[in-house]
Amino acid sequence: MKIGRLALILIFSLTVFASDSPDSREITDPKSLNSLAEPSAAPIPIDDLFYTRSINGGAWSPDGKEIVFTTNLTGRFNLWKVNADGGWPVQLSQSDDRQYGGTWSPDGKWIVFASDKGGGEIYDLFAIPSDGGEIINLTNTPDISETDAVWSPDGSRMAISYKPKTASAIDVAILDWKTREVHNLTQEKTKDHVWGGAFWSPDGKYIYATRSNAGFNDSDVYRVDVATGASENLTQHQGQSRSSVSSVSPDGRVLLITSDKTGGYPNVAFLDVATKQITWATDTKWEAQSGDFSPDGKQFTYIVNEDGRSDAYLGDVSTHRGEKIKFPAGLNTFAGNPSSFSPKGGRLLIEHQSSTQPDDLWVYDIPKQEPHQLTISAVASLASAKIPPSVLVHYKSFDGKIISAFAWIPYNLKRDGSNPAIVLPHGGPTGQTTDYFSRTTIALVSRGYICIAPNVRGSTGYGLDFQKANNKDLGGGDLQDEVYAVKFLEASGYADPKKIGITGGSYGGFMTLMAIGKTPDIWAAAVEEYGIINWLTMMKNEDPFLQEYEKSILGDPEKDRAIYEADSPLAYIRNTKAPLLVLQGDNDIRVPKEEAQQVVEILKQNGKTVDVHYYEAEGHGFTKRENQIDAMHRMIDWFDRYLKNTPSH
Repeated sequence: MKIGRLALILIFSLTVFASDSPDSREITDPKSLNSLAEPSAAPIPIDDLFYTRSINGGAWSPDGKEIVFTTNLTGRFNLWKVNADGGWPVQLSQSDDRQYGGTWSPDGKWIVFASDKGGGEIYDLFAIPSDGGEIINLTNTPDISETDAVWSPDGSRMAISYKPKTASAIDVAILDWKTREVHNLTQEKTKDHVWGGAFWSPDGKYIYATRSNAGFNDSDVYRVDVATGASENLTQHQGQSRSSVSSVSPDGRVLLITSDKTGGYPNVAFLDVATKQITWATDTKWEAQSGDFSPDGKQFTYIVNEDGRSDAYLGDVSTHRGEKIKFPAGLNTFAGNPSSFSPKGGRLLIEHQSSTQPDDLWVYDIPKQEPHQLTISAVASLASAKIPPSVLVHYKSFDGKIISAFAWIPYNLKRDGSNPAIVLPHGGPTGQTTDYFSRTTIALVSRGYICIAPNVRGSTGYGLDFQKANNKDLGGGDLQDEVYAVKFLEASGYADPKKIGITGGSYGGFMTLMAIGKTPDIWAAAVEEYGIINWLTMMKNEDPFLQEYEKSILGDPEKDRAIYEADSPLAYIRNTKAPLLVLQGDNDIRVPKEEAQQVVEILKQNGKTVDVHYYEAEGHGFTKRENQIDAMHRMIDWFDRYLKNTPSH
């Protein structure tokens, strides 16, 4: 299952090489999209897609023999562990609530993880013996969220993220392992900044952490004295710039960082702690992300995200040069908490997925340059299923700006302009659609729906200027980027202009509502999941940190009230012509239930076609398998009814 299994994945992946930088992207001819003939193609059963497991995180045991990770093999995201050489995984914990972020104590006796209640995102930290046993709640604070535990080198303490429910700021705190006492190490005084990504110095005297603004467009790396709390900014700058730390060298002298000081594009660099001098390891306009130092300090890892597809690199510290680790196209990223390197440094923990291959953990042998698949997430039926792969395309929007998108063309379509199509706006808006294994997309495409997922202005992955291009213009230029995706599909000759749908969650839900209200003649059906209808009511009901994030992209709610109103679907939703299905979690702190209730009430009062379903004990997104399956069935039934005129089941 080493090289052979890896080669098999190539059968299911369409390799499309990205351009050298965002500046060199070539416009795609819509007619170059093709529907391949595949007589055995059939709708992928929804249950098969959601019984295919999801993987989250991963951490080496101190002896390098085992790996703990999170998976929903049982339908719930719980902790499991597996032998690093392979074998059947063993379930460590059982809970109806999601568990994530497992990390081993330095002595290997304990695993600490985070868990919330009913999707409410108020997390406690828990500890479980590494061989299984009774779970201990380390924090037990219903009004404070504690996450992201990182053990000190001697195992006496943990650095954690600490956020009271009513606070907007997130701090780094120290949890004493013996006494369970917690005290804040940082003392953030502003409402619009957060601390995160804590890493210990090898001697345990300092914490290196990143302090970022709420808009995620300005950040610095700090050194914080653990004894006194005194902090020092190591990456001071003028204007907006982003720097973050990801690893500390074994001698404590150098930090591995990501920074966009070279012009708004994130690159990997080494930061000398004493001199604060930066030495660059990459020079790209794609999104490079630093990883880890090896245990001996001779190697380092990083990721390069080229237009939504990521490659993993292994670098030499002495030369600052990296070589791509050979994996198929898709998303290739490093897993590992706190490091992707095995304790002895000879192996790496890597995650791989693509549009046709679900996320799995792999162990990569560095000397042999051989990968070994550790987990197998897909149910057996998917191995023989015919899943149309993603195609990376580029088109110009209304103002000439180039937009990247992933498109999927079902098998066996006629190029006669008769086929239904669906636009898939992503969340965020500070986010990006990547070449991941999307169960929603596969369910739709295998049922004959053309799909396209644009990375509109405001997306990450294309530089800071592009990321800020929709500030104070939400549902403006970025909505037109979605509309021009429809034009692109229509120009391919496959899509029927009268059978266009749209669906998305979070900001994608907002975009869905904005689209059907502001451009009502384009859309024939819509499904929105936990989307925003009114930024002003969002401001009153959402989590305090997200209030600051909202201000960073829309401005002050009093001074810029006109922008809030103009950028809210509330101003346009009564114009909608498309039948709308609303799906919402009861415990969502990011987009509260009140938003969905407003949408439904307004449309019902105006005689529009609307339906809604609320999911108990779910937050921002649905994590329980039965709810994921139910939501997918509801979506398929809705689009079949209004885009294919198929009677409801």
